[in-house]
Amino acid sequence: MKLLTGLVFCSLVLGVSSRSWFSFLGEAYDGARDMWRAYSDMREANYINSDKYFHARGNYDAAQRGPGGAWAAEVISNARENIQKLLGHGAEDTLADQAANEWGRSGKDPNHFRPAGLPEKY
Repeated sequence: MKLLTGLVFCSLVLGVSSRSWFSFLGEAYDGARDMWRAYSDMREANYINSDKYFHARGNYDAAQRGPGGAWAAEVISNARENIQKLLGHGAEDTLADQAANEWGRSGKDPNHFRPAGLPEKY
């Protein structure tokens, strides 16, 4: 637990080095909300083969907030995927999820992963 706390703290310090703490933390908070919104939409949509789209969209929206949002998206995505690994979910699915996460965080269009027929609401 101490190692995890230390890693999170170090990545936070590195991410904030050139920006004010206040703006970074605000971006991180808003980015975390973007990630939660994408997760909530995914659960609500309950649409087959749409999870990669929602992964990419959440990361994209969060990263658009700035470095704090991108940091929050990366921390949340990595934590989620590490928990999935511990629970024994497939390695291929984890790799595909991480690819979608990185796609969105890099600013690429999340609609690349949008499945045909997913309602326009999402």
